[in-house]
Amino acid sequence: MDLKCVFSLAILVSQISLLLTQNVNIVIQGATSIAETDDNFVCATWIGSLLKNATTINGCLPMERWDELNKFFNQTGWQSQNARDFMKYTISKGYKVDSYEFGHQLSRAGMGASIEAEQYGKDIVVLKNLVKELHLDPKTQPKVLGPSGYYDEKWFNSFLEVSRQEVVDGVTHHIYNLGPGDDPNMITKIQDPSYLNQVAQTYKGVLDIVNKFKPQSRAWVFKSGRALHGGAKDVSQTFANGFWYFDQLGMASTYNHKVFCRQTLIESNQNLRVYAHCAKKKPGISIIFINLSKDSSFNVTLSNYEHQSRNLRTTDVVKPNYEFRGYQNREEYHLAALAGNIQGQIVLLNDIQMVPTKTFDIPAIEPKLVNASTPISVAAYSIVYVTIRDFQAPLCA
Repeated sequence: MDLKCVFSLAILVSQISLLLTQNVNIVIQGATSIAETDDNFVCATWIGSLLKNATTINGCLPMERWDELNKFFNQTGWQSQNARDFMKYTISKGYKVDSYEFGHQLSRAGMGASIEAEQYGKDIVVLKNLVKELHLDPKTQPKVLGPSGYYDEKWFNSFLEVSRQEVVDGVTHHIYNLGPGDDPNMITKIQDPSYLNQVAQTYKGVLDIVNKFKPQSRAWVFKSGRALHGGAKDVSQTFANGFWYFDQLGMASTYNHKVFCRQTLIESNQNLRVYAHCAKKKPGISIIFINLSKDSSFNVTLSNYEHQSRNLRTTDVVKPNYEFRGYQNREEYHLAALAGNIQGQIVLLNDIQMVPTKTFDIPAIEPKLVNASTPISVAAYSIVYVTIRDFQAPLCA
């Protein structure tokens, strides 16, 4: 499994010009990991609203089949024997199951229904024992997940205390941090760094509880969206949604969440948000810049902390190496909205419109190769993803 270390950085504003272009130096602190992610970090959950007008096209669920499934669920209910029979049948057919999630949004802050934490904890132990009984090989044994609801500190504490060690493999919770989709201020929230930062309390709370009760478990965001009730008109399906999504990926990885399902390091200089991690599969580091400002652009230079082989005393200070210069061209992907309209649906990648070709193919996604000694230009209302292959971060060696 390809692990990517998330590490810390500092952002230093060196000067501001009259043209609203800020010159920024970012210091990469690549010697100490603050979290790790792997190839399974990003996933997508299947949303019921996608079934509207569904046909028999390969990959879609026909409405008739959806009706049959609901009829089945309503007739059978769900009991432990049902679960046993379902698992046994799945095993007999050779179907591969990654994990079983116990219930959905049943924590205290649930949607319409909830279960007491102690009872939920006892029930998930029964599920775990059933999984172990039917899947004898630990290497192929599906994971057990829960509670997949909104975070409530007291409820999560009680649940994890009752369920004991080695029962829950993934402590799952939901994130809809921008509120209801009919909020007329949604487009303002998605551009407000202070508002986006508020959800960090939830990520930290879940991580702290997992470390306290279930250190062998992992924190997961199992269902997420920027807005409740089907999203926000003229926001959820637009370029602006990328501000929220990329920021959440960075923040979740910062607080050591192992999976982020959509329905580094972090610092910020007002509207410039930056996350970084070791590059995937190849040497170097990758950095994503999210510019929430409609007026200001940024010219970003990078520095590395000096590597010192001797043992440092507690009073020593490791200073950034401002002489860092890359020799290989860096790879840059610049995302922007067509004509600067962040509530539009057409995205530009390196100034090329990302729209299907006449044969409905996706355009080639190629980086722009840039001299590594020049600053990284982050335009207003843009998202920039950069990979630097010869940046020497000790963690990524």
